[in-house]
Amino acid sequence: MTCKPTQTPAADTFDIPTLREKYRAERDKRMRADREGQYRPTTDDTTHSYDVDPHMPVVARDPIVEELDVVVLGAGFAGLLAGYHLTRQGVTNFRNIDHGGDFGGVWYWNRYPGIQCDNDAYCYLPLLEETGFMPSKKFADGAEIQAYCRQIAESFGFADKALFHTLITSLKWDETIQRWRVGTSRGDELLARFVVMGCGVLNMPKLPGIAGINSFKGKIFHTARWDYDYSGGSYANPVLDKLADKRVAIIGTGATAIQAVPYLGRYAKQLYVIQRTPSTVDERPNPATDADWAASLQPGWQADRQANFHRAAMESFAPGEPDLICDIWTEIARNLSAELEAEGWPEMSIEQFMAKREVVDYRVMERLRARVDEMVEDKATAEALKPWYRFLCKRPLSSNEFYPTFNRPNVTLIDVADSKGLEKITEKGFVSGGVEYEVDCIIFASGFEVTSELKRRWGIDAVEGRDGLSIYDHWANGPRTLHGTMTHGFPNQFFIGYIQGGLNASVTEQFGRQAEHIAHIIHAVMDKGAKVVETTLQGQEDYVRHFEEMEIDMTAFQQECTPSYFTNEGQVKAPWALFRGYGPGWGAFQKLVQDWRAKGDLDGMELRS
Repeated sequence: MTCKPTQTPAADTFDIPTLREKYRAERDKRMRADREGQYRPTTDDTTHSYDVDPHMPVVARDPIVEELDVVVLGAGFAGLLAGYHLTRQGVTNFRNIDHGGDFGGVWYWNRYPGIQCDNDAYCYLPLLEETGFMPSKKFADGAEIQAYCRQIAESFGFADKALFHTLITSLKWDETIQRWRVGTSRGDELLARFVVMGCGVLNMPKLPGIAGINSFKGKIFHTARWDYDYSGGSYANPVLDKLADKRVAIIGTGATAIQAVPYLGRYAKQLYVIQRTPSTVDERPNPATDADWAASLQPGWQADRQANFHRAAMESFAPGEPDLICDIWTEIARNLSAELEAEGWPEMSIEQFMAKREVVDYRVMERLRARVDEMVEDKATAEALKPWYRFLCKRPLSSNEFYPTFNRPNVTLIDVADSKGLEKITEKGFVSGGVEYEVDCIIFASGFEVTSELKRRWGIDAVEGRDGLSIYDHWANGPRTLHGTMTHGFPNQFFIGYIQGGLNASVTEQFGRQAEHIAHIIHAVMDKGAKVVETTLQGQEDYVRHFEEMEIDMTAFQQECTPSYFTNEGQVKAPWALFRGYGPGWGAFQKLVQDWRAKGDLDGMELRS
């Protein structure tokens, strides 16, 4: 299952300096001074309640009052991997607590038509060897992934411990009992020795801050709360037949929209696709899993595949290393390796290597823009759908059906790049370019609170450590941690996410290694008979200093990018920048924390009994 480099336009067929200026011009016309302020929390939508679960009824239960070793916030992959690694360490007195009605996190809530994993499922789905599960195809469907999430919890014995349809309302450290007091929307009173923040990255939907958003009289919903009662069909059978007489607008052309748009175009009377910045959309080869290939896999195959994917997507292949993934995510590394192989892998400086990689980046993007012309019949529409930016400025996507959808007579692209968004929403529809378009339904494919302020992302009113210190004040200017895992002033609290640590191309692999580190610390503290562990101020500041000294300056690259959540909407050196990884790379960070664990003294932390 390896592949050859793709055919891309030769570098002498286009002018890179001219393209670079084109990229900057496209970036500048989309830049907004309000950056993250252009989005609104879902609480601002008075027409729809995002606390309501459209997938599963909420079952009444009595409040729970109990003491626990660990409370894990979240039951998506971050929470699941925390549960798995805690169980491996013999820590079993824990609960996952989640707003949803089952395990899955983003895969529980998102059930829009066409939903699939958009990178290699053999890498993305964790613990495949441990569970014996094999995805049915390369880009697994959402329903399969959500079912697998529950399978993980069942396989390792913690499926019956979770509290679902439960929101955390407060987390407060009580020094007198050396536990966290955990308050919930169900009136629970949980006293936890340790708290793991496994809230995930895509847990809180966000809305575009369009004037008049609450004035619309028609149907309105976010793709993370898809309404099949309105659209017709079901999650298992998305035949959206109730849209046959409906005019529909979908706002967004990112990862969600490119999967949902083909279904909406197929069934709606009229579809308006509202785009600020186009995505890169390559072909999607999605064969069924080959049984002979699966049977041939040797122990350790998934770790090897994940490492191969990570090197391709974020670093580079080693000489002679095959591309096991073979899709849009690995194309640049694959093509670059082929060139270097043909040249005999010459010695070069990092600056020379990056310059060579940049040329391959431009060639690949030229190929992707040419693909739009090949697939979209209307020239003006095709031009508007072309991505003008460096490859990793936005999430790379793939679809065989997205571009052909714009050849349907009932589908219209509304490009709002020049106006930096829609002008307003009215009672009857939306306004763009001074023209009001009347619609029956507006669907927001506007993403999640990925890089906004922490309180909006977590949605918890109070998170207070020692002496009532609020985490929101403590991290007002960004996180300060030891290993991205703990912070001074917040005893027995741990974090999973993009926080001052190793960055892996597969988010689940990153979360898994963070969960492993956390579970090791919790087990070590309990084994030593201590009640409290806390990062010392010195340990924290030493790590922050080291992390910042090692960090690679991405300013020049970010300044060439169109605004998106990948680039914090154009904010350079943002306090909550999404991809602040350890400078020497994933392997170096894993060695750092593995060596730290091997020492056994929890250096940089204070234990109290």
